[in-house]
Amino acid sequence: MSRTVDSNVAEEKSGASSQDLQRSERMKIIYVTYIIAALDITWMFLQFSVTPYLARKLGFDTLWFGYLQTTVGVIQLLGGPMFGRFADLFGARAALSLSSFASVVFFLLLAIADSPAMLFIHKLPAVFMHGLPGVQMVVADISEPEKRADALSKIGLCFGIGMIAGSTLGGTLNKHYGETFAACFAAFGSAISLMLVVKFIPKSTKAQAPRNNTDSHSKSKSVFDLGEITRLMKFPGVLTTFLVKIISGLPQGVFQVMFSIIAMNFFKLQPEQNGYLMAYLGILQMVIQGGVIGRLTERYSERSLLLLSIALSSLVGLAQAFMLNVFQFCFIVIPMMFSLSVFNVITDSMLTKSVPSSDTGTMLGLCASVQSLLRTIGPTIGGFLYENYGVPSFGLIQFVVNILVFIYLLQRGFKKEGDRKE
Repeated sequence: MSRTVDSNVAEEKSGASSQDLQRSERMKIIYVTYIIAALDITWMFLQFSVTPYLARKLGFDTLWFGYLQTTVGVIQLLGGPMFGRFADLFGARAALSLSSFASVVFFLLLAIADSPAMLFIHKLPAVFMHGLPGVQMVVADISEPEKRADALSKIGLCFGIGMIAGSTLGGTLNKHYGETFAACFAAFGSAISLMLVVKFIPKSTKAQAPRNNTDSHSKSKSVFDLGEITRLMKFPGVLTTFLVKIISGLPQGVFQVMFSIIAMNFFKLQPEQNGYLMAYLGILQMVIQGGVIGRLTERYSERSLLLLSIALSSLVGLAQAFMLNVFQFCFIVIPMMFSLSVFNVITDSMLTKSVPSSDTGTMLGLCASVQSLLRTIGPTIGGFLYENYGVPSFGLIQFVVNILVFIYLLQRGFKKEGDRKE
């Protein structure tokens, strides 16, 4: 009993509960969190402008560069759920601080990488680099449930800003000052992110809920307890939504992984033209996630938007199967970005609402692992399809898979309505 009282007093002193935060204070934290997200994405895309050129200098061919990318995917696949569990146990500030500190180490190791082995070693801190799930956790915890999808969608706006800023900044710094300076600049930027986290993010963003035996049992577990991570799949609707997120997202994920190859070999784009295309994609994402998704979530249910995104994704796949040039792709990419953005935001929102607030970090860590899984298996699947069946195969598979998922969800919805009537 005394332990419970002591812990409650400690939490009251920390002022960390999202219920204790005034609306103005919540909005301030969310806005700072958006800034942290934009900075994190900026340094990530800056790294994309450095690593390929450094790898080429160190003698990497396409095959070994693929191994390097797969290594990152595996590392983050393993680290995602653990990071989310860490965030639930020790709070948002500790989790985001760990991610930002790992980014500082990551870029410092990149700056001194002078051999193929060092280029692989510098990827190891990526096991803790999960800034985006950490930001999503803060936003999910502090925002009101009915506005969660809108708040999460704004992170996509930050992604677009970081994508454009990071690509531009990385290319400029790399061209004029070299890879080492660019990596050091990113390390300094990550240190700024760390200071923002320590200064503005509360120790915990979880709403105080009545404690029960299940919660105390959960808190007694370690970060590496797989049972506590996988138990989330037992909550109603979680497993179905999670499988839909993987299955429906896989074809589009494979296309994204192979996009750089498609841009060079199929669209015949030069580096500067590819940069313009990436900027165009970033602007589209900013507009869609910053100004469209929020309004849709206010008018339509999440289930309706999920069905819409999957149906639209199947039509996008069919259009991809018949596209011939980059001009056509620039039109196709509009509904593509819309469906992808809505799909990711809605599935993340549905999954976090399906589990207790004490487990939202772990759930978002699992969601992040889906992207890591796609980056891990995507190059193998995409390379096989591209070499044997060409670019149209990506679109056809996306069309078939999403049509099947759409029919399944539609039938499942009708069955539930029938059960309710009975």
